[in-house]
Amino acid sequence: MVRRVEFATPDALETALAERSYLADRGLAVTAFLALKLGRPLLLEGEPGVGKTELARTLAAAMGLRLIRLQCYEGIDAGQALYEWDYARQLLHARALQDGAAAGGAGELYGPEFLVERPLLAAVRAGDRALLLIDELDRSDDEFEAFLLEVLADFQVTIPEIGTIAAERPPVVVITSNRTRELHDALKRRCLFHWIDYPDVARETEIVRLRAPGVSEALAASVARAVALLRDADLIKPPGPAESVDWARAVDALGFASLELEVAEATLGALVKNPDDVHAARRALARDLARE
Repeated sequence: MVRRVEFATPDALETALAERSYLADRGLAVTAFLALKLGRPLLLEGEPGVGKTELARTLAAAMGLRLIRLQCYEGIDAGQALYEWDYARQLLHARALQDGAAAGGAGELYGPEFLVERPLLAAVRAGDRALLLIDELDRSDDEFEAFLLEVLADFQVTIPEIGTIAAERPPVVVITSNRTRELHDALKRRCLFHWIDYPDVARETEIVRLRAPGVSEALAASVARAVALLRDADLIKPPGPAESVDWARAVDALGFASLELEVAEATLGALVKNPDDVHAARRALARDLARE
């Protein structure tokens, strides 16, 4: 069994993340460290693409934990997050019982072998050997958030046909939100909170260089400057650091060592994914790069 890695200081955590190509600022490293130390869920909010989900992935890898991801969406309910029964297998077993081809009784139709484990039940069973990522919680409704709050309070699940399953020690929990709606105060009180903002030009240059090591420093810096400009251009969906890395890789793949206007316009599809944003980005880049 792989032993869970612990961190003695925020600096040690920050270093472990950096070794896996994730640059956390001091505030994020301290908040994540305290969440681990105090056994509290870590709530990360910020614009799409700033690295919330990636932090959970990297933290799981750094700690040697199994990553269990619950992707939230509109209409998700408790059954889809917790457990379901394998009705197809149950039906086949019931037919086998009728035909005398299987031993046992009808009561066994709701045994553990027919239980389909969903992320929350998997996290309860795994306990402190797992990191539970509850991704984009803001996309779910109030009822699901209230249900989730109950699970996070005790980390135990009661299945009427089987009994109560409880985690001896709870998993690490990371919750992300793009803030499309306000999360309830009851949930926030259980968590340590950190807002991940867009990085400044210097930090974004570092991120591009770290995530795309084949890209030259000059290209990484010019991409970071251009992206910072575009975030001020009133785009519908401003690009995050992940898109900056993709853009730098695209330009580098074409053999350019710096961001020239022609190649910048030709590769915008790696950076912005909305037609109105493409037109706005071209106008902004034409004004900026033409002056260089």
